[in-house]
Amino acid sequence: MLRIATILGSTRPGRKGEAVARWVQDYARQRDDAEYELVDIADFNLPLLDEPVPPSQHKYSKAHTKAWAATIASFDGFVFVTPEYNHSTSGALKNAIDFLYAEWNNKAAGFVSYGSAGGTRAVEHLRLIMAELQIATVRSQVALSLFTDFENFSEFKPAALHQNSLKSMFDQLIAWSGAMRTLRSH
Repeated sequence: MLRIATILGSTRPGRKGEAVARWVQDYARQRDDAEYELVDIADFNLPLLDEPVPPSQHKYSKAHTKAWAATIASFDGFVFVTPEYNHSTSGALKNAIDFLYAEWNNKAAGFVSYGSAGGTRAVEHLRLIMAELQIATVRSQVALSLFTDFENFSEFKPAALHQNSLKSMFDQLIAWSGAMRTLRSH
């Protein structure tokens, strides 16, 4: 069975992403086409890139990197839950992504973003990063607005219309994750 991680891409105190990631996971657990797990980058306490050798060499020396690598390697696909900070993704998510290389290769990713413009600019940047890591990204994405999907800009209350986008994103992600698994087996 495919394994899909919902990666919570914010470590900021009071982050809105935690509620968004739980919403994604609640939906995913209703599906029977994969195993779904929430992966919170905050749990790994990754410092600013502290490995002496580039990740493409796959010579990790730090315990936190090895734990992060083992976690990411165990999945076939990813849903990145990302805020939009200054027209991009969070520095914490970018840092977590940059710690690894081979563990990301030939897998698939979808995106759930949030921000004043729905987080779409963060996803645009993530798509470029994913391409370099040999991750295939699906077209469908969920873009949540701080104005309409968060009451008083704080309590997450997604509009019902996002369920269709979430379903579409997961349908594409499962199809692509299965296809990419075949590629990894060769």
